[in-house]
Amino acid sequence: MLIQNGRVFTEKFIFENADMRLQDGRIRQVSREPLLPEPGEQTLDAGGLLVIPGLVDIHFHGCAGHDFSDAGEDGLFAIAAYENSIGVTSICPATMTLPEERLSEIVRGAAAHKRKKGEAALVGIHLEGPYISPEKVGAQNPDYVQTISAEAVSCLLADSRGLLKLMTVAPEQPGVPEVIREFHDRICFSVGHTNASYEDAERAFSLGARHMTHLFNAMPPLHHRMPGPIAAGAEHPDVMAEIITDGIHVAPAMIRFAFRLFGPERMILISDSCRACGMPDGRYELGGQEVIKRSGAAWLPAGNLAASACDLFEMMRRAVSFGIPLEDAVRAATANPADSIGEGASCGRIAEGLAGRVLLVTPELSLVRVVDDSDGCGPVSR
Repeated sequence: MLIQNGRVFTEKFIFENADMRLQDGRIRQVSREPLLPEPGEQTLDAGGLLVIPGLVDIHFHGCAGHDFSDAGEDGLFAIAAYENSIGVTSICPATMTLPEERLSEIVRGAAAHKRKKGEAALVGIHLEGPYISPEKVGAQNPDYVQTISAEAVSCLLADSRGLLKLMTVAPEQPGVPEVIREFHDRICFSVGHTNASYEDAERAFSLGARHMTHLFNAMPPLHHRMPGPIAAGAEHPDVMAEIITDGIHVAPAMIRFAFRLFGPERMILISDSCRACGMPDGRYELGGQEVIKRSGAAWLPAGNLAASACDLFEMMRRAVSFGIPLEDAVRAATANPADSIGEGASCGRIAEGLAGRVLLVTPELSLVRVVDDSDGCGPVSR
């Protein structure tokens, strides 16, 4: 397939006039000079459109009425198909705080998943809990918060067949620093759902943690005498930070502040969506607890904010509307999340040899077409 006349988001993280050729599921060629069709080659005219990498969501729980923690094959197929249809072509879905035997079942099911045509690629698993602070559970179920052990982590890593890429932990909890030290070269540890002090977080990052889970949410805030984990993360240049940009979880001014604090090369857009994403307002379930979707978000019955109800494409669009430069928002939804879980050599960029999953969008960020490496072209979704 030849895509011509587009404004392509290149490896320089800028938009450039370029043509690109896809072949055998990979990007074969990106050229600033016009390319001519080969005999029998399908062509797409992207004139007036932006061509960006398929988005990479490394923190979401579900969508379209399904949850990753349901551990059902049909549900995982439905999740992957929905995500692909809205432009999220690589996924690293998150579990909830659940018993370890349940988590083993979930990761084993994911490891056995075989991708079908028209689905997002499953590139990892994010274990969000159960090794978190009981004081900062957020919408997680406090009944299942547990003390971490090297044995449990080793078993989960084996059950996932290496698919376990990201793990949210509270570094002030017993055993967490030791596990970070032992496994940081195999798992990306993320500081989150935590009541950590600056010193707790600093130790975790020094031991090898290099990620922060939904920045500002479920962690101590910045304070001029108690700087907390956010300041510790900002001081470590290899630490990347997720952020939810629906405008509900984090105020737009703080979204802009986060991008200035960490820099666009270290920010990651996530959806943190639940099964209510893509569904009407109503009552749903998340991690064994009831949530209510209204006003574009999911809430616990007591009124606490829970997961989001927006997909990552919408998060990217809102980030731009809040003043994040377009190039920075696209990078934070593609290359940065891929890099954070060690998948930057396979997805998240438009470069020769990488997966041929790209999006054609208008300059106003309306999705026109999903170009899918599994079958050439995915469905028009908006």
